[in-house]
Amino acid sequence: MKTIIFIGTNKSCSSYEAIKASERMRYYTVLLTNRKSFIEKRQDFPYVHLMELCDIDNINEVRAAIDRLSESCLEIQAIVSFIDPYCHTAAVLSQEYGLKYFSQDAIGVMLDKIASREILKDSSYSPSFRVADGGKMPEMPDGMPLVLKSPMSSASRDVHIARTYRQYERAYKELTKKSPNTPILIEKFLEGSQFLVETLTVNGRVNVVAIIEQEITFTGRFIVTGYKMITDDGGEFLRTLKDAASSIIHTHGMLNGPCHLELRYSQGEWKLIEANPRIAGGAVNLFIETAYGVNLAKETLRFALGFEPELEHKYKKETFLQYVIVSKEGVLQKVTGKNMALDSHGVECVYIRPRKGSILLPPLSMGHRYAYVIATGSTAGEAKENAKTGASKIKFHLGRADVKAFNDTERSALREMKRDRNIIKALDNFSYNTVFDARIVK
Repeated sequence: MKTIIFIGTNKSCSSYEAIKASERMRYYTVLLTNRKSFIEKRQDFPYVHLMELCDIDNINEVRAAIDRLSESCLEIQAIVSFIDPYCHTAAVLSQEYGLKYFSQDAIGVMLDKIASREILKDSSYSPSFRVADGGKMPEMPDGMPLVLKSPMSSASRDVHIARTYRQYERAYKELTKKSPNTPILIEKFLEGSQFLVETLTVNGRVNVVAIIEQEITFTGRFIVTGYKMITDDGGEFLRTLKDAASSIIHTHGMLNGPCHLELRYSQGEWKLIEANPRIAGGAVNLFIETAYGVNLAKETLRFALGFEPELEHKYKKETFLQYVIVSKEGVLQKVTGKNMALDSHGVECVYIRPRKGSILLPPLSMGHRYAYVIATGSTAGEAKENAKTGASKIKFHLGRADVKAFNDTERSALREMKRDRNIIKALDNFSYNTVFDARIVK
């Protein structure tokens, strides 16, 4: 059987959309995962034909699992991953097994934020930065505010903003405590609009598939809560953005493979926030498909299989993606309003992730976005209004959570949130999504 091996996945995002696309293309889908909960809830993955528990952080164990599969009746056509850092593992193994592979050196550089900054340091696209060795805290650089991050951070994990020396000190200590031997990237915080650029590079040609403007809510972390699809193809502004994206991708050495860039337009210049060698996670693949009729996860798979990807837009719809976050921590008792959201004007899709009994938190990372609504409209403004109206219908009813259920990072971040009035103000904008019912608090 013609088989595609996936290294890692999430349950409801672009990585799982790729598995669904693979099954629909009539390939046998194999998932190697290190998450025992996936094995225990095997019924939640109907598009996975074979699931194996494997230490995917150990490339030798992944290699051994692939060897076992090769010795069976499976004809392996591709080894892929849509998850950090396993997209690099997949590229290395694809080359080893004589399959189509993406540019592994470029992937490795993109996954290391310090290496990515170093390769761009002489270009106009890199913000001002310095690297601390993770030992004794260096003197605070001039110019506030600052952003401190781990070089391997993703989805806004381990990314902190410091507006004062005390915040700088706390952020540095938290990062060094979590990863004592890991250097820390310190950057000047940039004001300006932020855009997500989705690309697929084919034989050195950078194909810009989608340009998306992001709405960011600061909750102690930088959480993207809204996405506006930019359907206008023309204009000098977008031309400079596309030129910047192509230049950055080429500088990283990407000849073949997917990549999404986050770029901020600050003081008349494009600055790279980060480069990621995969399609963006969450609902981005479905968002692009709604707007343009292009399933980017599927086309990335087709490219990995050796086919020419079909990236031409089939149509254009003004589309907006709105995420739902909560303003308080608690145990989920129930969710209401999903059907009302689905019935709202222009709404194309509603997804709610957590189940009853789950612990919900104000967002410390992108993983703490608990629902989304995708909506279309006759104009960009109408699409945005439709998505936000639909999202406002969704209510999470929470009971009080025992603080012992949180890990040290979560407890520290929650304390920081409660100290920072700006964070509380930002979360108040989303307070309509949380109902904290005193009758069910124990």
